[in-house]
Amino acid sequence: MTDVARKNGRTAAIFALIVVAMVGLAFASVPLYRVFCQVTGFAGTTQRSEAAPGEVVGKVISVRFDSNTATSLPWEFKPEKHVQRVAIGARQMAFFTARNLSDKPITGTATFNVTPNQAGPFFSKIQCFCFTEQTLKPGEEVRMPVVFYVDPKILDTPNGRDINEITLSYTFYPVDSADKQS
Repeated sequence: MTDVARKNGRTAAIFALIVVAMVGLAFASVPLYRVFCQVTGFAGTTQRSEAAPGEVVGKVISVRFDSNTATSLPWEFKPEKHVQRVAIGARQMAFFTARNLSDKPITGTATFNVTPNQAGPFFSKIQCFCFTEQTLKPGEEVRMPVVFYVDPKILDTPNGRDINEITLSYTFYPVDSADKQS
């Protein structure tokens, strides 16, 4: 084998490794981004928690609940209350209802975000229906709880202490039926 052939082979191997690495990174980017957002609260991503901190401070904040559905999902989805006044640090519960308006079973899943974005690291969910597939029969209506608290540490940050209202927004999307058939 000549030097040129060896160099061409090495170059081809390097480019093949780069392509494999790029494909791997493309598949890993969504889970890595989700982990990054959950750790940092980036883009209004809330935190997960097992329990409220137990420390309730005197300040009360409004939490607004927003609900949306993708146009391709024939569901009615809404919060039972659009706004709750909550004590910072106290465990709270809100309910959303979803109803299948179609004549066939449909599976959906919800994504969420919090605004303003700087509130994300301080809004912790203990229990949530988000990222869990929900299958509703024709005409079926379900009541879904969200258990949450606003971390008292929000008052220790310059951007956080001036927040008077947080919006928790959910959007339901249909789950691709091709994924369910296996």
